[in-house]
Amino acid sequence: GRAFNDSFVQKEKEKLSYDLVPMKNGGVGVKVMYMDEEHIFSVEQISAMLLTKLKETAESNLKKPVTDCVISVPSFFTDAERRSLLDAAQIVGLNCLRLMNDMTAVALNYGIYKQDLPAPEEKPRIVVFVDMGHSAFQVSACAFNKSKLKVLGTAFDPFLGGRNFDGKLVDYFCAEIKSKYKLDPKAKVRALLRLYQECEKLKKLMSSNSTDIPLNIECFMNDTDVSGKMNRSQFEELCADLLQRIEMPLLSLMEQTQLKVEDVTAVEIVGGATRIPAVKERIAKFFGKDVSTTLNADEAIARGCALQCAILSPAFKVREFSVTDATPFPISLLWNTEAEDTEGVHEVFSKNHAAPFSKVLTFYRKGPFELEAFYSDPNGVPYPESRIGKYVIQNVAAQKDGEKSKVKVKVRVNTHGIFSVSTASMVEPVKSEESEDVGVETEVESQDQRPIENSSDVMLLHQEEVRKMIFFFSPTQTNEKKGDQPPEAKKPKIKVKNVELPIEANLVWQLGKDLLNMYIETEGKMIMQDKLEKERNDAKNAVEEYVYEFRDKLSGPYEKFVCEKDLQGFSALLTETEGWLYEEGEDEAKQVYVDKLEDLKKLGTPIEMRYQEAEERPKLLEELEYRLQYYATIAGEFRNKDEKYIHIDEMEMMKVEKCVSEVVEWMNNAVSAQAKKSLDQDPAVHSSEIKGKLQELNNVCEPVVTQPKPKVDSPKEENPLNEQSDYKTEDMGDDDKNSEMPQQNGECHPSDQNTISMDLD
Repeated sequence: GRAFNDSFVQKEKEKLSYDLVPMKNGGVGVKVMYMDEEHIFSVEQISAMLLTKLKETAESNLKKPVTDCVISVPSFFTDAERRSLLDAAQIVGLNCLRLMNDMTAVALNYGIYKQDLPAPEEKPRIVVFVDMGHSAFQVSACAFNKSKLKVLGTAFDPFLGGRNFDGKLVDYFCAEIKSKYKLDPKAKVRALLRLYQECEKLKKLMSSNSTDIPLNIECFMNDTDVSGKMNRSQFEELCADLLQRIEMPLLSLMEQTQLKVEDVTAVEIVGGATRIPAVKERIAKFFGKDVSTTLNADEAIARGCALQCAILSPAFKVREFSVTDATPFPISLLWNTEAEDTEGVHEVFSKNHAAPFSKVLTFYRKGPFELEAFYSDPNGVPYPESRIGKYVIQNVAAQKDGEKSKVKVKVRVNTHGIFSVSTASMVEPVKSEESEDVGVETEVESQDQRPIENSSDVMLLHQEEVRKMIFFFSPTQTNEKKGDQPPEAKKPKIKVKNVELPIEANLVWQLGKDLLNMYIETEGKMIMQDKLEKERNDAKNAVEEYVYEFRDKLSGPYEKFVCEKDLQGFSALLTETEGWLYEEGEDEAKQVYVDKLEDLKKLGTPIEMRYQEAEERPKLLEELEYRLQYYATIAGEFRNKDEKYIHIDEMEMMKVEKCVSEVVEWMNNAVSAQAKKSLDQDPAVHSSEIKGKLQELNNVCEPVVTQPKPKVDSPKEENPLNEQSDYKTEDMGDDDKNSEMPQQNGECHPSDQNTISMDLD
């Protein structure tokens, strides 16, 4: 979203190891080598490539396609930068549900899990969030109620981050290396980048250790090893000017929100650079309380975005949580008045105004007119261009009587934080007979209501005010309303209709449709090329893996299964293939590697098969022998009239005996034939044949030997004395023959039942 000649871009250009070049549209391009050709990709395309990689990572973990997403964005990004990021998402084919400010995402991540937030009618809990990442410093104050979050204000230093602290270390060690080793790291970009990496590691070590920490880099430049050391106190002294800048955004935030330090309940810090002890101390000292680190410093923003995405998605059930963001910069509208060729200006959204939000402006015009949106405070915006864009309201015409037409313009800051003139409509009077066929707007106007055109020919209406003033009725509803109104409230009514007007937008830094479509097509081709390249690399890696793996096994487990002659020939082929891979075969087509692997497998597969057969065959023969003995034993017991198998039919058992006999004969022949073969020869009998015989044996014998015995019904005992008796008499043995145990209805001695005398002798 920035031009190539932007001072920020030019400053960043010095720190990069690749070339930035201007694009035809004045944007920033990156010159790279792609597919052995020089290409220039726009920053939007580079961002799209990053999003493509993130999309692939998400899809591989989720095992399903990804289309919707929420993308975080620094809260100080302007409209141009936000639109540019949305273009990058569109190039990839991602549907960005929301561009979410970093600090708002952190606040959502913090608040949605809190169960002890005050009720909506109670005083909100104020929490300040501080984020110092790699390149920027952002702070925000948020008010929390149950299931509700409102961003009260934001402040930032877009040029203060972890990399600034790294830069201080780099400058220090560059001077030390220059004086000590007579080397200039800044003369070579790659050496400088390496020093940046080592200084970043050193900074992290100093955050957890206050003693001297060494810095050692081998073969830094001209095969020279360099070394140095630094401790925390030296580091803090070196970065004193950076540490002083921490308080400015904090002061700005408190002034904007009119908060006092004692109003703040907690101070949550996130971002990698907040791990620096001096940074923590400065923040804690400002608020007069210990900082809190309950959030994951590296993932807090991403988790907030994930939660927002889940809230917006119908596929997830998430607890209700309202998020009201804030507009980071005040936005004004400029227009030409018709009276004296003067300009009218009005601030439509103040700093920290609630977002998303819509407002309606009413103009009185006889023809098309232009609105220009811009940031009211250019000095407070970290972007060289204060204009947002121009909007031409078209097809405006005077009324039939020559009077000015009433035009309503709706302006909006949407969920992405982007300003737009979303709709425009012209209010036209409607004749009574026409009003029956069209939806009309009924307005109540007194005769003395006239617009003031000199000082302000625009009426600014909030959403709530618009709802109170304007009603849309069907004809029946209109009649009902008329009947409901008391006589004294009646005023002359004018029936009108709204005619939608086209809006032509000319925005600062917007990719044209043709250019955007070209980028989308290019990205699609590169994604396909990446897929083909991955397949090619996989084929190449398969050859390399086969060479290394098989060569190791030839001198190990496969050694006995290949004759000396074949061993020498195959080893030579493996060595030759290895050399080819790193020379002329370094960059071949996928099919070349596939064919090379097939040639290797023609020699390797028989060896591998003989080894596997030698491993599996003894186990399978042992299992086959066990089953044969099992079925032979059952057949023998059947012949010996064993009661367990006497129910089996004679013919069925003969089938079992015949099958066992045939399989025994086959196994003996197979074992005999295999015994004549050496290990480096193909086997006489294969595991698959043994498995087949085992399956055949089980299919024939198992159904026969597992036949269940037929059930025999036991004879029912008759009661000769009383067939209707509810109990049975059982022989209890010699000791109980003189006992009577009548049982009826669960009672041992039913008192009200007739007992039966029985002659037990």
